[in-house]
Amino acid sequence: MTVSTPLSGVNQPFKGILLIVVATFLFSSHDALSKYLSGFYPIVMVVWARYLVHTLLMAGIFLPQSGLRVLRTKRPLWQLARALCLLGTSLFFTTALLYIPLAEATAVNFLAPVLVTALSVPLLKERVTRGQWIAVVCGFIGVLIIVHPGGDLFTPAILLPFCSALFFCFYQLLTRKLSEVDSPTTSNFFAGLCNTLVMSALVPFFWQVPSLGHALLMLALGSCGMTAHLFLTQAFRHAAPALLAPFGYCQIVFAGLLGWLLFAHTPTLMTVIGIAVICCSGLAAAWQQSRR
Repeated sequence: MTVSTPLSGVNQPFKGILLIVVATFLFSSHDALSKYLSGFYPIVMVVWARYLVHTLLMAGIFLPQSGLRVLRTKRPLWQLARALCLLGTSLFFTTALLYIPLAEATAVNFLAPVLVTALSVPLLKERVTRGQWIAVVCGFIGVLIIVHPGGDLFTPAILLPFCSALFFCFYQLLTRKLSEVDSPTTSNFFAGLCNTLVMSALVPFFWQVPSLGHALLMLALGSCGMTAHLFLTQAFRHAAPALLAPFGYCQIVFAGLLGWLLFAHTPTLMTVIGIAVICCSGLAAAWQQSRR
């Protein structure tokens, strides 16, 4: 999920909806590949491969057009903090997939928009309405329904996707601030390059030689992430965020389908109810924000 600012002349809603639905499928495919590969290789190596491919693809697309100007930023420290928040999200979420089914982990990670609403008060000095606070509370209730006492997910491992959501919340808040001074291309390229360098320093300590098949899956992993971000950016060029917000939750649906098809996991009734509550709370927060 990425916060973007639509361009003027947004007038192709169906194209925007199609792009964001495809983007959510690619994000879910990325997560499914991460879950599969992390069963064979260290988390550090899987995350490194994701950012390496992402950065190489961005370099191939944007460097010939803009050169090194694409890395020029007016807030380098903010960009560094944003990149590290995204890296924290990747590490926590990929680790969570070792212990938690795909749909459930994705649903808890979707607390991020709700956390953005809550933290925008102390950090961005924004005013949050009573309805938005109700949406925040409902989001946490949804998580409690998923991890209810006595359930299979009532373990410390559930803190991993929650930490991922928290890091992603700060990532979105920083993205919102940086959108005022830097382009989305600069922010995404800076984050990819920074995280590639950080993970490249760590990966020698965790290195395992991948098989040819797994190497191709790692290539697909980075390609899915990169393509999803491009499609998401293009979606906001064709339709308003308020219109696209509900379709972002297709990612949870796709995660459930891929979890069932690839990992033979079927969510319980309580999990489905909890996911529905989280989706409704996020949509309510987005709707009230659009009204303002």
